[in-house]
Amino acid sequence: MKGYRTIVGTGLLVVFALATVFFVYAPRIAADRFNPVLSRGPYAVPDSVRQFHESLLIVDLHADQTLWDRDVTKRSDVGHVDLPRLREGNVAIQVFSAVTKSPVGQNHERNEGDTDRITRLVVGQLWPVRTWNSLLERALYQAKKLQIAETKDALFRILRSKHDLDTFLRDRKQNRKLTAGILAIEGMHTLEAEISNFARLADAGFRMMAATHFFDNEVSGSAHGLSGEGLSPLGRQMIKRQIAQGIMIDVAHISPAAIDDILEMSDEPLVFSHGGVQATCPTPRNLSDRHIKAIAESGGVIGVGYWDTALCGEGVDAIIRAMSHIRELTGSTENIALGSDFDGTVTTPFDTAGIIMLTEGLLSAGYTETEIRQIMGENALRVFLQVLPLSD
Repeated sequence: MKGYRTIVGTGLLVVFALATVFFVYAPRIAADRFNPVLSRGPYAVPDSVRQFHESLLIVDLHADQTLWDRDVTKRSDVGHVDLPRLREGNVAIQVFSAVTKSPVGQNHERNEGDTDRITRLVVGQLWPVRTWNSLLERALYQAKKLQIAETKDALFRILRSKHDLDTFLRDRKQNRKLTAGILAIEGMHTLEAEISNFARLADAGFRMMAATHFFDNEVSGSAHGLSGEGLSPLGRQMIKRQIAQGIMIDVAHISPAAIDDILEMSDEPLVFSHGGVQATCPTPRNLSDRHIKAIAESGGVIGVGYWDTALCGEGVDAIIRAMSHIRELTGSTENIALGSDFDGTVTTPFDTAGIIMLTEGLLSAGYTETEIRQIMGENALRVFLQVLPLSD
């Protein structure tokens, strides 16, 4: 009997040790594996470039940092984004997007929506049990993580309105370490087909929403789904609510037919939060010339991403190549923005602390200081000021 107890006790210790290794180390290993950086710095540039970069107001339209079990208030050597590195990079405003579901075997061509690889990450990171089977609760939990960061870091604010934004911009002139976040939803499957859940997300502070992610849902066809369809009746209701409540419309990941539907419904400037252009990288993920022109005509912005499958290349030159196509097609830089997709299971040439490398690249490519100011943040800021609600 004593020997049996010893075996059982040893077995339980082994199970406990394995569980500890899994829950403590597996999420970090996953974050490091899926979000590598080609160069983590130090980022050496001429003093003149650094001085100009420090004068910019920088806005990034898309990062998935809240998906990972990292305290955004603390500097990490894993992944791409946290508040200390945003400040090192002189990034003023970061859009934090809540990812709630992604298919197993995710690809840019065709995906079904009946599997979900995010569940394993949610359970493995010991998120609250309520998030294990609820996409809505996953989004609300990610919003809560940022809200906690807002209470822990006196120099971080979540922006929910034009009033918040105006106050932030005024205060940041006095303290360049002030950093802000805007909450976004990557796919309205998060609503769980319940229109009443829209209000819960809006109340939680979400101010940008995309209809789909990598698969079709009850709201719309996806650029990577099976149907190719546009907005559903529910989807049209959701877009109307976004317009009425000052929640920015993100057309990243949605089908071309859905983009057309939204263009017919909305006079608001549209946001393509992260991706590339088909002219330099012909994948379903990226925008056609027709839709680039349409988004520009809406007064909207196109957030150019930093990763290979958006650019068909790696590095700063590939980012600028996509931006240059938009400039040539539209005749200006007024609709180009940053859409890094940091922490979105992508490889990037730098993390957010190294965004100065893009500033240097744009200067070397012959972009004027006025054009660079527009690209790096002023264009996105214009849309925020036009679309966000006046107050909470």
